Amino acid sequence: MTIRRVTADERLTSSFPLAAYAFEASPLAAARIDEFRDYLPYQQGNRSLVVEENGTALAAGSAIPMRQNLRGTVLPMAGVAGVASHPLARRQGHVRTVLNQLLDEMRDEGHRLSALYPFRPSFYARFGYVGLPKPRTVTFAPADLGPLLRAELPGELSWERIGTGYDTWRAFTERCLQQRHGFSIFPDYRAVGIRDRDEYWLLTARVDGEVTGMVTYRIDNHGGTLIGNELLVADPLARALLLQFFARHVDQVERVTVQVAADELPELWLTDLDVLVEARAGRPDSSAPMARLLSLDALNGLSSGPGRVRVELTGDRWLAGSHLLDGTTGALELVADATGRVPTATLTAAGLSALAYGVLDPAELPLRGLGEVPADAATELRSIFPRQVPYLFADF
Repeated sequence: MTIRRVTADERLTSSFPLAAYAFEASPLAAARIDEFRDYLPYQQGNRSLVVEENGTALAAGSAIPMRQNLRGTVLPMAGVAGVASHPLARRQGHVRTVLNQLLDEMRDEGHRLSALYPFRPSFYARFGYVGLPKPRTVTFAPADLGPLLRAELPGELSWERIGTGYDTWRAFTERCLQQRHGFSIFPDYRAVGIRDRDEYWLLTARVDGEVTGMVTYRIDNHGGTLIGNELLVADPLARALLLQFFARHVDQVERVTVQVAADELPELWLTDLDVLVEARAGRPDSSAPMARLLSLDALNGLSSGPGRVRVELTGDRWLAGSHLLDGTTGALELVADATGRVPTATLTAAGLSALAYGVLDPAELPLRGLGEVPADAATELRSIFPRQVPYLFADF
């Protein structure tokens, strides 16, 4: 048995068939197999590994070199995708082998974070990943947006195919990356797929000539649904401009759906808005995303609250040892030696990742089996890592 990196072309006969069997209808139609070749230009920069035996791929996985905002700092992030195994080789440790090697190599190349959508969250929890909030789907009738049709809003809208407006869309997602905790984007070679497929309309809001919001969408049928992707807005005015546009479809579609971050409150967008806000997390087809720190270097220099605490990291391949976290200057530092008595917490990698991403309070970690956190250490960690709601934008 060997493990090796495969080229994008080699994926056609190795990792693609395994991932297709695991995550698509099966057996595949011949036309679908032919479509795999169309994906190759968008895979060229991925790191793809396969475990092979006698020329047969037993397991495979890929990492996409992405970027993610962690508490205001943009860091290299390994987006893990396409992890699958041969149906006759499952539960033999091959996926674990691939994932360990994949994360080893991405970490060595400087990727300090990793994120993925799991086929089973508990499996990836053993690799130090912790759950992140899932974006919400918002559904409403355009008729309920009627009051916005009477509003005179400053600003303007532009409407075009995504193939034409791609550069504007990409620039705004880059801006969101700089400003939004948890936000992540694909590398250029992968991101251009939305331009080349050209399957969506792009609606853009501008105020005083500056882009302040956008959404890509399609309409499934007359009398059907306007299906929006992520509603990306810089402020409430941008959101109101986009919703006003949706209101003009009252005689065309029955409903509108859009995706929003977990901390959005659509029920407060308008008075008398009849809205359904939902996020279903389940397996195997609708898991919430997960993420982890791959390197402690990710913490150095992060914006933090005041606090000093020693963390003992246990049970992980990539994060280990005793480290003093010092946030007294407002920028987190990892200090080699501590003077005087400092509160100490024992954390797993998932526990530290949960704090860094802002998804769990220190008091929750012992309840989840993610560490031992005495009250004095919890106070310091709570100050260093205030709760925040990450928004993992990129769709794997």
